[in-house]
Amino acid sequence: MSTTTPTPSALDAEALYRKLAQQVKAGLQGAPNVALVGIHSGGAWLAERLADELKLGERLGFIDVSFYRDDFAEKGLRSDVKPSQIPFDVEGATIVLIDDVLYTGRTTRAAVNELFDYGRPARVLLAALVDRGGRELPIAADFLAETVTLSKQENLQLQRADDGRFSLTVVHA
Repeated sequence: MSTTTPTPSALDAEALYRKLAQQVKAGLQGAPNVALVGIHSGGAWLAERLADELKLGERLGFIDVSFYRDDFAEKGLRSDVKPSQIPFDVEGATIVLIDDVLYTGRTTRAAVNELFDYGRPARVLLAALVDRGGRELPIAADFLAETVTLSKQENLQLQRADDGRFSLTVVHA
């Protein structure tokens, strides 16, 4: 991680992706039965690209945590809900759960809950492109490209262009 926190507008999503990919590759050397699971939508995009690089296309899954969130009753169902797809055996696997922005930890908790509905992995590791702080649960990334500070009125959103390149945008609520 950096010793200085960059301003959110100065974040180069492509450079952050390369940094995260390097960490994941190094951290998984020698790990048995590896699979990647991306959290829709930004984490799914990162997972797809990482699966290509690691040649894990058949060990790639996606989770949409909408029904597993503890604030489901409060926030309701988003209109862009996608089906979760875990096309491999989770039992005994080393799973890398991938998200774009780590914030309160509630999305990660919901993803882990859903993942265990598919079986009991041997290990679950968390990879995140950016940690924006503000944790409400004791969750930390095993692989992390950058840490930034944002106000509660700001959100960091990952976009994927038609050519597959990533960018990050700060959105004011």
